[in-house]
Amino acid sequence: MTQERARALRLVVIAYLVASAVGAVFLVIAPGGPLLKAFIADVAATVVIFIYSRIYSNSSFYDPYWSVIPPLLAIYWMLAAGAVDVRGWLAFILVCFWAIRLTGNWTTYWTGLDHEDWRYPMVRGTYPKFALISDFAGIHMFPTIQVFLGCLPLYAAITYGSGGLIWLDYIAAAAMFSAVMIELIADIQLHRFLKERKQGEFIHSGLWAWSRHPNYFGEVLFWWGLMLFGLAAYPSGWWWLISGALAMTLMFVFASIPMMDKRNCERRPGYAEFMREVPMLVPRPPK
Repeated sequence: MTQERARALRLVVIAYLVASAVGAVFLVIAPGGPLLKAFIADVAATVVIFIYSRIYSNSSFYDPYWSVIPPLLAIYWMLAAGAVDVRGWLAFILVCFWAIRLTGNWTTYWTGLDHEDWRYPMVRGTYPKFALISDFAGIHMFPTIQVFLGCLPLYAAITYGSGGLIWLDYIAAAAMFSAVMIELIADIQLHRFLKERKQGEFIHSGLWAWSRHPNYFGEVLFWWGLMLFGLAAYPSGWWWLISGALAMTLMFVFASIPMMDKRNCERRPGYAEFMREVPMLVPRPPK
């Protein structure tokens, strides 16, 4: 690890410690119950990370927030609930498993302050006069709200319901574990390919031969699995428990994947033909 990259990672750690401290203060002073308090603290911590992003002109400061915040929310809700049953603990363990893998992947491959996700300049450049607002709302606050919605079933699994597991919990656990493993295998295959890739080549082997975006499929599957845990605990609240997983799916299908496919078509000869043969998200044998 170079000194510059080590320095950048230290800055990120400091930023998240400061954000955590600010969030903890708001957990104490914010009005309402555990759900509202957690949301207000989440927003306050996001503002801190946004400030760091602007100070260092790199919005990738926010990248690990996606995976860091769900375990912290879970810990607060578990403390607020007092007693947590086996469903809540199982959901928490699987969320931590997902978070460790995703955060570790980012930490391993983020090269430092010289690197920023290629989509962020596109978001800021859509309306240059409002770049600051686009950065705050589109890159920082929108994902924070989206992930918080995705964590509502985690709150339900921790707070509501009692007794043993039901059949829906086992499906939820299998879906979440499978999702993390799919993401792990897809990332390993991708990074091995990138080490030997020649200009213009794109990965079309392993899981990537069955889905153009198996890592995104794993992410979508994870949030739907978590939703099932919430549904098992609080079935009458399905209408708000489904909001996060649905929002995640819509984001990947109508924003992230089209942006990635368009970029690959522009940079990778033959990718348009690959798109016609391999499904966008859900894996299946290619045509």
